[in-house]
Amino acid sequence: MTLFVSAVVLLFTTPLFAEKPDIKGMINEHIRDSYSWHITRFNEREVSLPLPVILISKESGFNVFLSSRLEEGKRYRSFLIAESGQFEGKIVEVSQSGSERRPTDLSITKNALAIMINSLVLILIITATARRYKKGPLIVPSGFTGLMEMFIMDINDSMIKPCVGKDYHKFSPYLLTAFFFIFVNNLMGLLPAFPGGANTTGNIAITMVLALFTFFTINIFGTREYFREIFWPDVPKWMKVPIPLMPIIEMFGLFTKPFSLMIRLFANITAGHSVVLGLLSVIFITATSGALTSGGMTIVSILLTIFMTIIEILVAYIQAYVFTMLSAVFIGLSRVREAHAHN
Repeated sequence: MTLFVSAVVLLFTTPLFAEKPDIKGMINEHIRDSYSWHITRFNEREVSLPLPVILISKESGFNVFLSSRLEEGKRYRSFLIAESGQFEGKIVEVSQSGSERRPTDLSITKNALAIMINSLVLILIITATARRYKKGPLIVPSGFTGLMEMFIMDINDSMIKPCVGKDYHKFSPYLLTAFFFIFVNNLMGLLPAFPGGANTTGNIAITMVLALFTFFTINIFGTREYFREIFWPDVPKWMKVPIPLMPIIEMFGLFTKPFSLMIRLFANITAGHSVVLGLLSVIFITATSGALTSGGMTIVSILLTIFMTIIEILVAYIQAYVFTMLSAVFIGLSRVREAHAHN
């Protein structure tokens, strides 16, 4: 019944478009970063949260102002948001000759603010769990504390411990942090309203930083035997000298591991957001097709969107699990001992 009411409300509140709605633009606007946080639209007026723009320019020096000064193609001082070209969607500085250049951009964008909010949510969750244990030992944890213990013990005992090996406890803090950080950001990205909805883990810059953490952990804490297998692997000598064929292949593998982590998380989360928004957009695409067609497609669109949202909740967990598991496997491979290497 609730679903039917929602469909009817959406049907009669959806405006009739004089021209075809820009679905591609709407999806791109959601999945990419921005200098303001769109909240809703009220009486054809966009309600958004302006964010601080922080720029360092060679010509005008240090500049701080709100992003609302640059909305709707506005130009503030010598700055504007490029609408096309190489720097599309980014702030550029226009010189007196008319050329555009990118200043050093330290702005608090939508994704940057979302990471701060999501990190605060994660800190509150973990500290609330830790505070409960400080009160005394729990024989049988229940409620939220029991749920968190189940998550932590499952990730630590069934994934990190067998993948990393006997010194797994050194890497458990990082791997558990990576799992919960990705999981919380994935879930917050599925919320339809502020402070959720930001596509943080679908931003390749963020997934690159996460992958780099794993990359540095692997190579900083790798054993001597691990590096010997890279630079002088146990293969016939003709594959190592005079042409270092196998060392080159092994060196290439150093970078493909974090690269796969970066692309896998970025692509899956971005694709999920795009599919959900695409299905929801069917309501607006068919808004001018008559009451019967529009009403039927609205109900179908809502059903498919609900189904895909449930799938995306599962994907939010799976992607956090896969990233953490592969990171644990790569770290475990870098901790190989000489005795294991010759067996």
